[in-house]
Order: sequence, then structure tokens, then C-alpha cells
Amino acid sequence: MTPAPGVGTVEISVVLPVHDEQDGLDELYKRLKAALVAMNRTHEIVFVNDGSRDRSWQVIMALASADRAVRALNLSRNFGHQVAITAGLEASRGDAVVVMDSDLQDPPELIPALYEKYTEGYDVAYAQRRTREGETWWKKTTARLFYRLIRRMTTLEIPVDTGDFRLMSRRVANDLRQLQEHSRFIRGLVTWVGYNQVAVFYDRSARHGGTTKFSSGKMLKFAFDGITGFSSQPLRIASHAGLALAATSLALMVFFVLYKLLGGTGLIQGWTSLMVATLFLGGLQLLSIGLLGEYIGRIYEEVKGRPMYLIKDRLNEP
Repeated sequence: MTPAPGVGTVEISVVLPVHDEQDGLDELYKRLKAALVAMNRTHEIVFVNDGSRDRSWQVIMALASADRAVRALNLSRNFGHQVAITAGLEASRGDAVVVMDSDLQDPPELIPALYEKYTEGYDVAYAQRRTREGETWWKKTTARLFYRLIRRMTTLEIPVDTGDFRLMSRRVANDLRQLQEHSRFIRGLVTWVGYNQVAVFYDRSARHGGTTKFSSGKMLKFAFDGITGFSSQPLRIASHAGLALAATSLALMVFFVLYKLLGGTGLIQGWTSLMVATLFLGGLQLLSIGLLGEYIGRIYEEVKGRPMYLIKDRLNEP
């Protein structure tokens, strides 16, 4: 895909993926618009409705009807949070592009601080969380483990405790448009493209309304996408474990043969040790096959060559 340059008439684009967020969209627009107007910069607000089942699209249509700066894409179905962000990035026209969630956990009032870093010459200013309000102990713990695990498992220095809330220069947004892999991990891709990046710290608020759309299953898939998209380390771990077990098995075999040849008769007869060894080795084999399946599945998705998303409706297109 050929990158689309910024048109120069829009200084800031804000991309907002939306999935079942009808209760908070009006408040989000009100706070976001106030922050952008106070900055005195030409702007556009790009809503991407990712297959919402509530009245989110109707609320977005009303906002777009009242404000020409509001642009909107209505995807044909739910393609996922990361793909919705990609659709918004590809539709954006601003010299600087902000990506943020639509649940008001990412405060619009932080955008001026992100933009200030952009004016200082940074290509990426990412919002890094100091605290996370309104989230359970389990959510905070698993998120903390996720960020640290992915840093250890990949070759990239992905900043810890950061989400997708960030500002990117037009050249970074254009580079991301060229990366067309389907199993997307945006924060990893932004790190991969490089350039000069800086953190802006903030305290994350509780959701304004509704419930989180990231279940434990979706978070697990998200973690797999992040790790398998940037590292083959899981395959190496499986290989190393297999090599270690093979060496252990060989040593035990030599031991038992020598023990028998030297006249040993004290070996305990029974099924327990045999079953433990069999189940352990079987589990390890299935785990290794599963890891191979994850990587093969990614290859399968890529070679089909289908578009990442389909757009059903567009509002206020230039």
C-alpha cells in the first residue's frame, strides 16, 4: 500500500476505536473537543465503529452531523481493537495522529502534553501509566506480568505499562500503513519502526461507563499475538526443553543398563513413575505442537491475502 502523506490542512487527527461505548461517547466528544479547541490547532476526530451491538453508531452519526470535524468509519463487522486502530490510522490526514481508547480511561486532556513533545522533535510520544484506577487486582497483576513478559520474550524494548494511547508523527503513521500483517500488535509495531520516542506519564482513570471488552481469553490472544509477532523465542524454549529431556532420558537409560549389568535388583516395580513420565512427555509434546500451530496459523492468515477490514459506511469524508 502506498503511504498517504499528510495534507497539511489538518494538524492533529485523533483516532478512536469504538465497540459498544454508547454511554460515554457524548462525554468523550465534549472533553476531546474542548482539549483540541484549546490547542488552537486544525483537527479531525476519526471514530471507527468496530461492529458495535449497541447504539454507538447512531451516537457517532449524530456527532458527525453536528460537527464536520468528526469523521467516522463503520466497519462491516467486529474485526478487533487493533484492526480498528489500523483503519483509523489509514483514514487519518493529520500531520500528527493521536490514538486513544473511547472509554475515557485515556484522558483527552493529556493530548496537549503529547503534542508538546511532538513540537520538540519527537516522532512518538506515548502515554505511560503511573496508576490504574477502577481495575481489579487480577487485571493489574496480569497486565503487569504481560508487559514484562513480552519485553523478555521479544527483541524489542517495548515500554512497560503503556497501551495504545500515543501521538505519532505523520511519517510514523505512514510507515505503519505499510505494515499489513493481520495479527496486529500496534504498540509493538510502533516500537519496531523506531524514530525518537518519549514517555509522558499519567494516572489512568476508571471507565466512564460500560464494561471492559477485553476478557481473559482476548487478553491471552493479545499476548500470543504480541509474542509470536515479534519473537520465535517460544519455539526455542520448546526445543531447549526437548533437548534437556532427551539428555535426561539418555542418562537414565545408561544408568539403568549399568545397574542391571552390575547385578542390581532393587528397582521398584510399578506404574506410577512410568505414568508420570509418560504424561509429562505427552504434555510437553502437545505444548510444542501447539506453539508450532500458533506460528503456522499466523502464516495461514497472511497467505490468504484477504483485506484486514471492510468499511460499510463513511461519514464526512473529505
